[in-house]
Amino acid sequence: MRVLIATDAWHPQVNGVVRTLTSLSRSALRLGVRIEFLTPDGFRTFPVPTYPGLRVALPSRRQIARRIEQADPDAVHIATEGPIGHMARGYCLRSHRPFTTSYTTRFPEYLSARVPIPEGWVYAALRRFHSAAAVTMVATPSLMAELNQRGFSNLAMWTRGVDTDLFKPDGAIELPFERPIFVTVGRVAVEKNLEAFLSLDLPGTKIVIGSGPEEPMLRRRFPQAKFLGLLENGALAAHVAAADVFVFPSRTDTFGVVQLEALASGVPIAAFPVTGPKDVVGGNPVGVLNEDLRTACLEALRIPRETCRAFALKFSWENSARQFIGHVRKVVTPDNVKSNAETAVVIAAQS
Repeated sequence: MRVLIATDAWHPQVNGVVRTLTSLSRSALRLGVRIEFLTPDGFRTFPVPTYPGLRVALPSRRQIARRIEQADPDAVHIATEGPIGHMARGYCLRSHRPFTTSYTTRFPEYLSARVPIPEGWVYAALRRFHSAAAVTMVATPSLMAELNQRGFSNLAMWTRGVDTDLFKPDGAIELPFERPIFVTVGRVAVEKNLEAFLSLDLPGTKIVIGSGPEEPMLRRRFPQAKFLGLLENGALAAHVAAADVFVFPSRTDTFGVVQLEALASGVPIAAFPVTGPKDVVGGNPVGVLNEDLRTACLEALRIPRETCRAFALKFSWENSARQFIGHVRKVVTPDNVKSNAETAVVIAAQS
């Protein structure tokens, strides 16, 4: 069976969705499952009104149908609910073929932070979107419980992993900043709640790695913080490993792969006790979760780096890929299995 992954979130975007899909592809290949990508490349795009640096593809129904039919997939998976996701969902419904989805982004909270749209309205739309799926994959038990309470059905776990060869303690570089160093990584956008971190009275240095629409305002408000911009791959890993504490101030992330990357680098976590941190850190001695984020940051300084590294070694992208493939196989029928015994999966995702 063959594998095709179509995604609205794709390079050059740098976010958890893109890293997850890229890592999934590599790991699935080692498991004998070949994955290709249907990306926004070749489609007309437009900038997101409240996030001009982010562009969204705007394909037509005919374009999506042509790409899916050319790929001739064995299974269809729609990872999130952007324009490509909606088009792929519509194609599957019209073609009477089963598909799976995954819930990766808290669009209700993200939208309500930018425009006055009630979260309940958006959740109703998302519930309808996912209700047609054979399986909706979620990253954490607490998110599954929350979505169950909101009326979502057919939920199943799809955990995340970390590249422990890239993110490791001995990859750290020397940073010319006063210690202790508190670092955060991600989009510099309102939903990431960076102000909660930058406004803390902490010793040493606060570092922000990433870019986004809130960066100019936050630079003006917090001139003492170090904004290093967008870093990737080895440069990102080296800077994360150089920190003393990784601060994750978001209250809206469904998981937060960057937390595992920090732990693999030997860096403890400080975060609020919300979905994502509760599932990654939980009661394990690798981070501190507290509604008082300053207290969490200071207490995290006492956590041994080797404890964090040992914990992260238990998470692999191969196990994540096994879960994903297991769910996708549920929508593969004898009528659409290819004779060449490769797996085809269409993943439509939008960050």
